[in-house]
Amino acid sequence: MPIKVKNNLPAKKVMEEENIFMMDEDRAVTQDIRPIHIAVLNLMPLKENTEVQLLRSLSNTPLQIVITFLTTATYIGTHTKASHLNEFYKTFDEVKDKNFDGLIITGAPIEHMNFEEVQYWEELTNIMEWSKVNVTSTLHICWGAQAGLYYHYGINKHILDKKVFGVFEHHVHHRRIPLLRGFDDVFFAPHSRNTECDHEQIRACDELVILADSDEVGELLLVSKDSRNIFVLGHLEYDRLTLDSEYKRDKAQGIDIDLPVNYYPNDDCTKKPLLRWRGASNAMYSNWVNYYVYQETPFEFINTAQIMGR
Repeated sequence: MPIKVKNNLPAKKVMEEENIFMMDEDRAVTQDIRPIHIAVLNLMPLKENTEVQLLRSLSNTPLQIVITFLTTATYIGTHTKASHLNEFYKTFDEVKDKNFDGLIITGAPIEHMNFEEVQYWEELTNIMEWSKVNVTSTLHICWGAQAGLYYHYGINKHILDKKVFGVFEHHVHHRRIPLLRGFDDVFFAPHSRNTECDHEQIRACDELVILADSDEVGELLLVSKDSRNIFVLGHLEYDRLTLDSEYKRDKAQGIDIDLPVNYYPNDDCTKKPLLRWRGASNAMYSNWVNYYVYQETPFEFINTAQIMGR
């Protein structure tokens, strides 16, 4: 898939080294087609790592996609250089008058805080409210999914006694729903979280459909019945070594953490981890872009209310 980004974005070089087609700005302007515009609200501290993971996940569709990276104005992290943010990121105020075909809201390492205690909560809720009119479909990931479920449907989260950490087996439901096209009946997905959403509230919500869940760790994929909001309560975008890096980082800091489940061969952290979720990840992201973004957005985007006939 041709993803259009700035010519000098560091993640572009990583993608090209993986033989993933990245279209530069000069070539993109010569293509007489209407590209898909996707905004990524990147709430992760190591933003460049998340950029690579998401660009890789979006790289398996023939559509041309223009990516706009967003960061919060009410909180500026210290793990990413200011020069990188200034060059490659915009704030909500800079894009709030625009329309986007898709929006991705990432996770964030702030699970132990109540939503209203998060420094940028008001800004995030403004973005989620704005997305109801200015975005065709929004994909929420991990903490971003928990925040979206709370804001849109009042579903609470609570802290777990033990961190959910590893790669878990999930079962598919409602196979005819487009997001699941190409999925096996059972697939694996990584999780890394200290909280979970209230299972009973999810099941009682008439506006949500559970598409995939795990006997061990609960729901993974949810979609709203109007298909406007998708929630991924795990990390299908993770690469092979993401959990490995998290585990070794925490061990080095003296944090009491168990080995990630179903990850290292024979639970030996010196061995190369098994990558067992790439197929499911590719299918989900391709299905989202095609069926929930591209197929639903007209050539001339006006606003979502008019698109959906509301």
